[in-house]
Amino acid sequence: MRVRRLRAGLKGWGGVGAMAVVLVLTAVFVLLPLARAGGTDQATGGVGGLAEGVRASAHACQDPEKRSLSPSGADGDTVKAIKSRAHPRLVIGVDQNSYRWGYRDPNRSGSSELEGFDIDLARHIAREILGDPDAVVFRAIPTNQRTEAIRSGRVDMVVRTMTITCDRLRQVAFSAPYFRTGQQVLAPRKSDITGYDDTLAHKRVCSATGSTALTQLTADRGSGRIPPSTDISVTVPNQLDCLVRLQLGQVDAVVTDGALAASQAAQDPTVELKGRPFTTEYYGVAMKKGADDLVRRVNRVLEDYRGDGWRASYDTWLSATLGEDPEPSRPPSPTYR
Repeated sequence: MRVRRLRAGLKGWGGVGAMAVVLVLTAVFVLLPLARAGGTDQATGGVGGLAEGVRASAHACQDPEKRSLSPSGADGDTVKAIKSRAHPRLVIGVDQNSYRWGYRDPNRSGSSELEGFDIDLARHIAREILGDPDAVVFRAIPTNQRTEAIRSGRVDMVVRTMTITCDRLRQVAFSAPYFRTGQQVLAPRKSDITGYDDTLAHKRVCSATGSTALTQLTADRGSGRIPPSTDISVTVPNQLDCLVRLQLGQVDAVVTDGALAASQAAQDPTVELKGRPFTTEYYGVAMKKGADDLVRRVNRVLEDYRGDGWRASYDTWLSATLGEDPEPSRPPSPTYR
């Protein structure tokens, strides 16, 4: 079968790589709710079809990571509506195929539980708001549908390595930052690519549709920061799809968040990060515009979580790929508007 041929071509992946291919090939199902012990998808309905909208001007705002609302423990209309559901659950959009962030470990026998850094945070939010870390319905959301899922009401929030940007603030609300990262290049070890520089000339570079990587690539090719001959036409719904294309030789490099790229390099010894990060970005929890009370509640949760909880989760999931020192990844003390 074709699936078997693809698996055979992905040398060096092991069990995690096989899982990734199956997930890519079945991407049509990623918007279906994911089963959770004790949780059924009775929390929300939703309509789709909302477009991303027109990108904002570069001058629309500055320091988007400093534009969230101040923390509060009060329950407003949004939180009260969640708690009044027949089966109170937070519906949270997550990833299911990002190693160490949101994934299922194929080597863990008999377990289909999602786990990872983002999953830890999602469960912590559920525990603080609803009193139970299992009071959550996880929905697998592709990279290019995160904003739509929030705006349509399909999810209450997205906890999925989503960078806070001025463009996105026009469409959704964000919490204060919970993680710091930057864009980097991922390429085969034997490649002559050295980083985000002239060595990308005449190379095929993959990025995810709707990602900050694609926005950066488009701007930088136009400005001359990277060569005009760099081919950035290959885009995919899910960022992991780029790694599969790299494995199959369909592209020469991938541009994505360094935090994600490091985990992907850990899965496959034939690829590595090239050069240093060339941006500074911050992940935030994304919610619907107007859900101010929920944003304030999440910021209240993050105030406490940035201490021991954040460090424990980092040590468990990310220290092996990003290094034992968590400080480069720790967000600065939050500034609220």
